Amino acid sequence: VLSPDMSFAIVLAYIRKKPEDLEDSISPLTIIKGTRKYRRSQRLDYVSDFLPPSMSEFKHAFDRVYGLVNVVESPVMFSTLKDRKIVKGLDGVPVEGPVLLAGYHMLMGLELYNLLKAFLSEKKIMIRGLAHPHLFSESIENQTSDLSFFDYMRVFGALPVSATSFFNLLSNKAHVLLYPGRAREALHRRGEAYKLLWPDEPEFVRMATRSGATIVPFGVVGEDDLLELVLDYDDQMRIPIWNEYLRQNSVEMTRARANQHLFILGVLPKLPGWFYYLFAKPIETKGKEEMLMDKDNAKELYLQIKSEVESSLAYLLKKREEDPYKNIIDKTMYQAYYAPARDVPTFSP
Repeated sequence: VLSPDMSFAIVLAYIRKKPEDLEDSISPLTIIKGTRKYRRSQRLDYVSDFLPPSMSEFKHAFDRVYGLVNVVESPVMFSTLKDRKIVKGLDGVPVEGPVLLAGYHMLMGLELYNLLKAFLSEKKIMIRGLAHPHLFSESIENQTSDLSFFDYMRVFGALPVSATSFFNLLSNKAHVLLYPGRAREALHRRGEAYKLLWPDEPEFVRMATRSGATIVPFGVVGEDDLLELVLDYDDQMRIPIWNEYLRQNSVEMTRARANQHLFILGVLPKLPGWFYYLFAKPIETKGKEEMLMDKDNAKELYLQIKSEVESSLAYLLKKREEDPYKNIIDKTMYQAYYAPARDVPTFSP
């Protein structure tokens, strides 16, 4: 369902392009999906209205829009098999859903792009990420007339976090990405790198259990190789005039989600190294629904998941020091002589 005025405007803008520009342009369908104009009924439904990205959208997003991110992050994926053996790649992550990926939200969400790309490339799985509702608000959409970063988030499966969306995704056997630490973790203060800022209540565990979802905890490290945080929220609140802007802006954010302020961090780039991901052993909840409805049992599982994420972070921080090509210069020289980035050797798990 698409309004005639909107449909005509999108097509008209597209056909007005010069022929030589069409090869590099974004298709009308991508614009429709990214701006939430496509729907199966009069009411927008982020779950049922979603159309998976096409191959051209995949190539455009990860070669042109996020291509530089892939180069500077140089992601390496590890996962854990049922016998707890750690292997390179994503073999340890179940293909059959519902699956809940619960993990550490790196500074500014830098880990997202390559995580999505890896699952699409290696396992042909579309990850549906639950994001801050403000990123889907009209104020964000009105900031630019072009297809923005936030529009691409929607094209690649992001939707505003809510209990209803979460449950519907799992009921449809989707692979769902959830960050219990939310925006507070991604926009952490100095000295909080690799620290889990999770709430006390295990609500997502109980909801995942109702669908019999398999929960896969994960950790990711590398932000301290890429960026140096020099101006966090506390620093900015000490700046006259700017702090008043942040206070006013936080009012709107808080309406969307309590105590989850969004703001721009002050960072300085560093010489990039690698981003390392580790997906822990999957935790099955199917058949344990009644047991995990008990508050104490749910809390125990929640703490187990949190502990697995912390252990994954600790493991990666230690093992990355054994990587013979952790340095960007060494890695680049190896690539120039022997292999593309995905084939550069790393540490042995």
